[in-house]
Amino acid sequence: MAVDVVHDTQTVFRRLIDSMARPGKVSSVAKVMPHIDHSLDCYGSMFLVALTVLDSEVSFHVLTKDEDDSTSALISRLTLAKQVAVHEADFIIVPATCTEQDLLETLNQVKNGTLLDPNASATIILECPSFLKGTKWMLTGPGIQTSSLLTFGFSSEVNAVRQERNQEYPLGIDLILTEASGKLACIPRTTVMKEVE
Repeated sequence: MAVDVVHDTQTVFRRLIDSMARPGKVSSVAKVMPHIDHSLDCYGSMFLVALTVLDSEVSFHVLTKDEDDSTSALISRLTLAKQVAVHEADFIIVPATCTEQDLLETLNQVKNGTLLDPNASATIILECPSFLKGTKWMLTGPGIQTSSLLTFGFSSEVNAVRQERNQEYPLGIDLILTEASGKLACIPRTTVMKEVE
């Protein structure tokens, strides 16, 4: 059974909106993942998010050193989104195979909007091996009653660059985290992250 571009992407969209409105809340698109009938070099959850948020009106970049990048080609073919350089892209897909240095360089390069057009910023879709391993983060900000805890592989150095790029609100970079099992979580630019010792 193929992914239903109406019903399945609506399901994913609802999960994304719920997680974006409640930063740190972990949602799941695992029930939709069996509908994927393509051979993938990425997480099924990331692929479903890409199908949901990309269309012919936006651009994207997959962070890879692979010259034969089947993920970019498949996403472009299915969504009609344009592949561009990382500093021009509306959405940047960061596979789990990327290093911390790759992510640091990407955060420094991506667009974070302008005061006249803060929406002209990038959203990073990041593959996280697990929401059970890595650094534990306390999240605070809009959409969080007091605080929320989220664990994933994000270093304090990466978070420092993220904070620097997000310091002049409403400018900033939003994050969508995807996990291999189908879980996802969102960290908007308004969310403050502090490492839990």
